[in-house]
Amino acid sequence: MDSEFEFVVIGAGPAGEAAAYLARSRGASVAVVDRELFGGSCPFWACMPSKSLLHAAAVHAAGGDYPWQKASARRDYMINREGIDFPSDASHVSALEAAGAVPIRGVGRVSGPGTVIVEEPAGGAPRTLHARSILVAVGTQPRVPEIEGLDAIKAWTNRDATSARELPASLVVLGAGPTGVELAQVYARYGVPTTVIASRGGVNPTDHPRNSAAVGAGLRRDGVDVRTGVRAVRIRARAGKAGAHVVELSDGSRVEGHVILLAAGRTAPLDGLGLETVGAVVREGRVVVDDRLLAAPDVYVAGDPAGPEMHTHLAHYQGELAVRVALGDAVRADYRAIPRATYTDPETAGVGLSLDQATAAGYDAFEEVADLATSAKGYVAEASGHVTIVVDRRSAILVGAFMAGPAASEVIHEAVLAIKARVPMATLADTIHAFPTSARVMGGLFTTAARRLAVA
Repeated sequence: MDSEFEFVVIGAGPAGEAAAYLARSRGASVAVVDRELFGGSCPFWACMPSKSLLHAAAVHAAGGDYPWQKASARRDYMINREGIDFPSDASHVSALEAAGAVPIRGVGRVSGPGTVIVEEPAGGAPRTLHARSILVAVGTQPRVPEIEGLDAIKAWTNRDATSARELPASLVVLGAGPTGVELAQVYARYGVPTTVIASRGGVNPTDHPRNSAAVGAGLRRDGVDVRTGVRAVRIRARAGKAGAHVVELSDGSRVEGHVILLAAGRTAPLDGLGLETVGAVVREGRVVVDDRLLAAPDVYVAGDPAGPEMHTHLAHYQGELAVRVALGDAVRADYRAIPRATYTDPETAGVGLSLDQATAAGYDAFEEVADLATSAKGYVAEASGHVTIVVDRRSAILVGAFMAGPAASEVIHEAVLAIKARVPMATLADTIHAFPTSARVMGGLFTTAARRLAVA
């Protein structure tokens, strides 16, 4: 078998696949190595199944014909798991092969410049691959917090929560980031008594405070017991009612759940990757890269281990960027306009800097806010939420936008493009937005901001 490639990619998730397809489209030879599922977590354990279940739960909560059995079956169809226990990644493998890439199932590690060693699952002698460029795109895995008694139970991760075929009797979610809040809403809407432990102070704490408040209100509306500002300190296995686990909290209170879901962040599986053999530096769980995604000469890192954030769309962008850099394009990473979205009800989305962040970064910034509930969109959709924009006075451009409400994850992309292209506020204000939409609410803020700038 051929062992010489222009690219060897370790990790076949969104970053690795994007890199492989772009490299092949430009005539470069590519080998893609993955120890488990080609396609990564997103199509099998994360983005796709969770969004399918959120859709089903929303229909069910509104009184529609979407029982859990139907939701589970639809989810299994989505992740190629119908009638089997583990998903099939055959479509991902065949698509890579059709593009001319070489998929290799095994554990890959860097073994010096231009060299990757692959331990294949069938055993036998390790395979040595040689590459002009190496791309590390290994993604992340759930972080297991240090909690007394956790090792005495079989806790869920996102894999279990997105692939369950039976509803648990009750659920405690440790963590209130996007994974925790989305899955909490799914199970609560299917009648599972659900508690969320938000140890970092609030719901979705890295989001804009108005977005966090909207998600928290949505969870409580659906019956979720949201505990903020506390953390789990001890778990007593099967010590509660009907065999539920007891979770003791830092404020002296306790909650019970038959299932404990770990949603307290993610870590990159960097141990054993051999990055030290090429001089790459790992700091605070991420690989140090420059703005061309280089960790060492001809060694690139893309996706979650590279940062600055963890999103499928960012991984895809970085996978393609690494290939473009390696093939000689004069490009560098631009992270000014990374969209973020949480797909709860209400949806939330954001891009760029909050007012505090913009001020700290040296912008002469101001904020404009609209209450979505009192807008035309809010009235017709019976929806609440907000739209917030952050504007720099000196340059008269948008530097941040945040929203909660209908179609937030779609509408935010106008702001993404405006920040990326540095569109003048006067141009945004002169843009026509369809009525009655959430986008028009944002357009109204552009007009208000432009007038404020005109009289400043």
